[in-house]
Amino acid sequence: MSTVRSDMLRIAGLAWPIELRPHPRARALRLRLDEARGVLRLTCPKRTNRRAALDWALGQSAWVDAQVARIAPGEPFAPETTILVEGRNVRLVCDERLPRMPSMAGDVLACGGPQAGFAGRIERYLKAAARERLSIATAAAAARGGVRVRSVAVGDASTRWGSCAASGAIRYSWRLYLAPPHLLDWVVAHEVAHRRHMDHSPAFRAFEASLYDGDVAAARAELRALGPRLKRIGRG
Repeated sequence: MSTVRSDMLRIAGLAWPIELRPHPRARALRLRLDEARGVLRLTCPKRTNRRAALDWALGQSAWVDAQVARIAPGEPFAPETTILVEGRNVRLVCDERLPRMPSMAGDVLACGGPQAGFAGRIERYLKAAARERLSIATAAAAARGGVRVRSVAVGDASTRWGSCAASGAIRYSWRLYLAPPHLLDWVVAHEVAHRRHMDHSPAFRAFEASLYDGDVAAARAELRALGPRLKRIGRG
């Protein structure tokens, strides 16, 4: 990559397209968000290996997701808005004639009670549903792999979809419940695989693949791309 021509590329795992911009005075790789144009600008020394530059940029995906999540508008839990739940569009409804406990019917998630507490009731419902769904999926994966999981909990970490402690306690982001089920299942397989291998060695990768009924690399890239939106849901 020795010319000063810029190239626009779409890279799986990065939320925005990336624009490579060789610069004769650049001494190191530099990545920044061009919010007005909706692109990532990767400035490179004039003679830089293209693949190495893109691999470096992909390694900044967590930082990119965090930056995009900050600048994009939130999607609050408000009546008559649409959010993702298990990867499908679901409309939120507030009807004071209904019970306060939210319930899902088809592609509608509705609850009663005062509108002032609507967002809180919806969030509590989703977190409880996430804990149940993740607990079931984790137990099934652990049984398939012949490993033991001590506990399952949910939280709202800003950069991690899941974590596994040496004690056997696994913690997930509740927002996985908003994603398509196959993405939730991949994160579960990843964390359960850590019950046998507390690293990312080839042995870990093989065990992870045996626990997940799908393409691990494709699931990872899809969740990276969808992640910024998932993190905006419920935030206003």
